[in-house]
Amino acid sequence: MKGDDFMKILFAASEVYPFAKSGGLGDVAYALPKMLRSLGIDVRIIMPKYKSIPEKYTSTVIHIANYGVPVGWRNQYCGLQYINYSDIPVYFIDNEYYFKRNELYGDFDDGEKFSFFNRAVLESIKYMEDFIPDVIHCNDWQTGMIPLLLKAHFSNYSNIKTIFTIHNLKYQGVFSPEILEELLCLDMSYYAEDKCKYMDGVSFMKSAIKYSDAITTVSPSYAEEIQMPYYGEGLHGLLEENNYKLHGILNGLDYDVFNPETDECIFEKFGVKGYKLKVNNKLALQKEFGMPEDSETPMISIVSRLVEQKGLDLIIGVFEELLRMDVQIVILGSGDVKYTDFFEYYAKSYPSKVHVYWGYSDELARKIYVASDMFLMPSQFEPCGIGQLIAMRYGTLPIVRETGGLKDTVQPYNEYTKEGLGFSFANYNAHEMLDIIRMAVDTYKNKKVWYNLAVSAMKADFSWKLSAQKYIDIYKGLI
Repeated sequence: MKGDDFMKILFAASEVYPFAKSGGLGDVAYALPKMLRSLGIDVRIIMPKYKSIPEKYTSTVIHIANYGVPVGWRNQYCGLQYINYSDIPVYFIDNEYYFKRNELYGDFDDGEKFSFFNRAVLESIKYMEDFIPDVIHCNDWQTGMIPLLLKAHFSNYSNIKTIFTIHNLKYQGVFSPEILEELLCLDMSYYAEDKCKYMDGVSFMKSAIKYSDAITTVSPSYAEEIQMPYYGEGLHGLLEENNYKLHGILNGLDYDVFNPETDECIFEKFGVKGYKLKVNNKLALQKEFGMPEDSETPMISIVSRLVEQKGLDLIIGVFEELLRMDVQIVILGSGDVKYTDFFEYYAKSYPSKVHVYWGYSDELARKIYVASDMFLMPSQFEPCGIGQLIAMRYGTLPIVRETGGLKDTVQPYNEYTKEGLGFSFANYNAHEMLDIIRMAVDTYKNKKVWYNLAVSAMKADFSWKLSAQKYIDIYKGLI
């Protein structure tokens, strides 16, 4: 791929592992640029400099420049800083007023915060030595105004193209129409002429779909689904209108980060040949959680944001029937109170069968992934999903609903050929899900079949190499 090293890509994201991460976007925003660079592409990351970024990184940054960024009538300070992490150039946009916060998202002024970030990304280009990007790769609503701002305010960069990746269409970044004039220095025609209008507000997501040169989603099935009313979040018509530039590219998994043979977080390392050592991780986690230590009882895990999207209402609907089975259930996550209260009650009532951990710990998540026999992810919709990919990498079979990336990655078990990578069900129905869980538990009892399924899941290739090449092809087409 050395012939493509002339391509310069600026990868803009609101979160990037290991600096800041709240979900799958953070993983993608590190793993994809990492793979692209290994394929000869000069890709560089740009992100906000959050308060939560560990000091071991911020203490080594190099200050490049400081300059003013127009935010409506104001000129806000911006510092451009740089760090080389694992041979990936990473730029930080520094402004303590906007980014010295306890959380990445959810502030009352998110519209202003990310209006500043979008404009700051474009203003920063003139200070990047020997680097003018051919393509700016934007990710989710937090970068959604970059394509429009580029066209409206930066005619000197008319050769720069934009690609926008939809990681989750549900979160659109909708704010008051006044944001156009007061923060983005745009006139109200963009609202009046329905260019960015969504309901009674302005949508960063809609703007990106309309003004970017290419659009991608994080799985082929999700690209098809979001053109339908049920999944389209009110933008299905616009997406169908722009499907000539819409591509579905499956997210990958960083096999250097998630590797049961080298992972320092798990209790006992193992590979395909040493699969039988996997059970020691279950026994160790049972001991740590104070649950009965039993290698034969199947452990079902849920590692998830506890929100409606993730299919938790299905689980609640049949939870007592699930507990009548010989299983243990381990839950890690945080989210809506109605879910945390429900699972907390059952964890206290059935401590030998249910254990919950509220919050998020990457180390504990990996211990749970590897200790489990089955990973439950019955999402209402799922753009791609990373949990099922991690589970399979650790020899844990996913139980999923056939939607989005779950449909694209989990080959369902065929009881006649004994092949598959997990278990799946089609309809958003609690008892259909329960039937598939029962099938998985029954299959688990056949050790030979289960071993072959688990090893097949571990061997399945969901690395980034193939998907990264598809992005390169899109970049080439734009340039």
